[in-house]
Amino acid sequence: MSTCATLSRELSEPLAATAATATTWLLVEQTGPWGAKALGQSHLDPEVGRALDAATGGTGVRVALIRRPGRHADCLPTARHEVVVAHTVPAPGRSWVRRGTVADPAELLALDFTALGAGEHGGFGTPHIGGPIALVCTNGRRDRCCALLGRPLAAELAAAGHSEVWEVTHLGGHRFSPTMLVLPYGYTYGRLTAESAKEVLAATAAGHMAPEWSRGCSGWDRPGQAADQAVRLVTGETRADALSLAQRADGAGRWLVGVRHEDGRSWEVEVAEGVSEPARPESCGKAAGTPSRMEVTSLREL
Repeated sequence: MSTCATLSRELSEPLAATAATATTWLLVEQTGPWGAKALGQSHLDPEVGRALDAATGGTGVRVALIRRPGRHADCLPTARHEVVVAHTVPAPGRSWVRRGTVADPAELLALDFTALGAGEHGGFGTPHIGGPIALVCTNGRRDRCCALLGRPLAAELAAAGHSEVWEVTHLGGHRFSPTMLVLPYGYTYGRLTAESAKEVLAATAAGHMAPEWSRGCSGWDRPGQAADQAVRLVTGETRADALSLAQRADGAGRWLVGVRHEDGRSWEVEVAEGVSEPARPESCGKAAGTPSRMEVTSLREL
């Protein structure tokens, strides 16, 4: 059987439908309720939220709000906000996580977001010391499945003590709820159970990713995510930082992605943008649609 035929069978929808992209995440603690557009609909000053959103546009930095699992009454504002900054390009030696606190999130507007998106932290905070950081999407105002499925998962993981756990505002891919972004490598996972989520965290702690539930690494663009997953399925490679990627457009809706292993092996992967069929809801309670997906049409070892 050809490689492409094998991939078409093995790249089931949770794997082939790629995750949201962000080379660097700026995660800002904000307690209390979140609206559908949380940066402007929470206890965070909406002007600060809009300014952060505008300042990070086009830089590769994505801003999200985080909070600890548990009940989220309309409580008093946080005295200090924990901040996690993570560069999630998983090529050898390129991913990092740093953290600090601010009294006012407006202080974050002084950061050089272009540099952060390129992987230069500029000395912000201190390096993260410890195991994986699990970020479970729980914003029910954005999609009710994220609350119904995500919040119990976050609570169980936190109670089990397997990792540092936060709720996060939005990861995309609501139909794959519950979804979870795991640092330091930035792989996003979908349709998790408590058991599979714990397996993901154990793999991450050992320096690996878990391809069975992976929706791709946020540090790669969507064609790169599909190519990364395809090479991992063919080779069985699960070490998170073993592969590096370079992609170029190859016509409308098509890309060529070069994938290189740290041991010197390399592959050329052809990726095309298609649609998910049959039609399905893209979100809880929404009408059925045919969301975009990245399809691997060819994989060749060089």
